[in-house]
Amino acid sequence: MLRGLYTGAAGMVVQQERLDAMANNLANVDTTGYKRDTPIQKAFPELLIRRMSDDGVTQLPLRSFPFGSYDVAPVVGKIGTGVETNEFFTVFSQGGLRQTDNAFDIALDGRGFFVVETPYGERYTRNGSFLIGPEGLLVTKEGYPVLGEQGHIRLKLNNFIVDEDGVVFENDRFADDPRRLVSMRENEWDDTVEVDRLRIVDMRNTRYIRKQGSSFWNTTEESGPAVTMETGRPKVRQGFLEGSNVNAITEMVGLIEVNRAYEANQKSIQAHDQMVGRLINEAIKL
Repeated sequence: MLRGLYTGAAGMVVQQERLDAMANNLANVDTTGYKRDTPIQKAFPELLIRRMSDDGVTQLPLRSFPFGSYDVAPVVGKIGTGVETNEFFTVFSQGGLRQTDNAFDIALDGRGFFVVETPYGERYTRNGSFLIGPEGLLVTKEGYPVLGEQGHIRLKLNNFIVDEDGVVFENDRFADDPRRLVSMRENEWDDTVEVDRLRIVDMRNTRYIRKQGSSFWNTTEESGPAVTMETGRPKVRQGFLEGSNVNAITEMVGLIEVNRAYEANQKSIQAHDQMVGRLINEAIKL
């Protein structure tokens, strides 16, 4: 009977962790480049149930064993012992692209991450909302430099353009219309300078990279190191931002489901508590 109390309590803990994950997803529904988390549960080992009314104990000695006994009571089924949260799995599906027409907004259409230099080492992000820092570097909102394949990317205000491969071009003509690169005539390319190419990386197993706040990720031993992508690079979209991949309606429905499951486990504990109390009271009367 006490096993039922522990099973119900374990279920309540799991539902609480699911609730926390869904609430965090909803809180970041408008966060650029956010990837939703999904908790994964696993069951505790099941126990075999044997029929106790049968005389299933055989006494020893036998020829090969001089003493003891063994149980041959028939197995009638199994009983579960609850669940636990195994891991929080991040879903890396593509978020929707939102057009901003801001030259400093850059989105990745496909697999990969931008590389950012922080005081704690390189970090990786899908949040392409950038700006020009005081030193003329392309930086994140937090002021951390965005890295190209040759290092820091130094630009002037509104005089650059980024093509679909992530190559950054600089030309004063772009200040009037950043999209002019597409329509430039051959003789207008004389003043155009290739600054660098955005460093875009990927990991062997992105499932195990770790969130570190502010839309940053860090590699782990299980994910493998970040490797600059040479083939299979995502398309770089200047003037766009990638939204989160959170579906608010799905998360709200999940919250209702979690609430009902939590209440069911709670009532299970209350029922077991009442039965234990009744058993103790009846035993006292006897």
